[in-house]
Amino acid sequence: MSTPKTLGLSPELHAYLVAHGTPPDRVLNDLIADTESMGQISRMQIAPEQGAFLTMLAKLLDARLIVEVGTFTGYSSICLARGLADGGRLICCDVSAEYTARAVRAWDEAGLDDRIELRIAPAAETLGAMPFDPPIDLAFIDADKTGYASYYELILERMRPGGVIAVDNVLWSGRVIDPTDTSADTEALRAFNDMVRDDARVEPVMLPIADGLTLCRKR
Repeated sequence: MSTPKTLGLSPELHAYLVAHGTPPDRVLNDLIADTESMGQISRMQIAPEQGAFLTMLAKLLDARLIVEVGTFTGYSSICLARGLADGGRLICCDVSAEYTARAVRAWDEAGLDDRIELRIAPAAETLGAMPFDPPIDLAFIDADKTGYASYYELILERMRPGGVIAVDNVLWSGRVIDPTDTSADTEALRAFNDMVRDDARVEPVMLPIADGLTLCRKR
């Protein structure tokens, strides 16, 4: 049994948690196995319970336009796309054609390729070129940590009131409270978390889901 990418849970308790929510289906389990074959970098894939949460969040928001920043091999994008309202679409931003090739195959297997658009380019360029109408209903940020603040700003100004930005890795395996960790990624996450906490444009809540997930509801 692999160690869960979830703070504070044993492998056994994590397995129980996943089994009593909405566990991965065959497509997602195949994608988990395919991603794990890549080695240590597979840690970039989100946790199963986090994927189920994103699907539910998209459904609760009746999301018609979702933006994802950081697609990797496609687990989160499948979960987001499954929560889209009828006729909705998901725009995925990533810089790696190699990693996202696995995502494209998984989208096809899941029958979701008709509602997902992949844009291979720096995310700030993709987001900056997006129109303000139609507005974004839901966004998921899970990419380079030093870019979080820029992605957040570009998305927020294109988001409808009541829309939600979900941001991954905000607890960073506990390193955000380790004063000896002054790496660029850790410092960027600390600054981002402080910025969101103080941003009057949103109502934030930080949740201990997986490696920490912050939801920012636009006022």
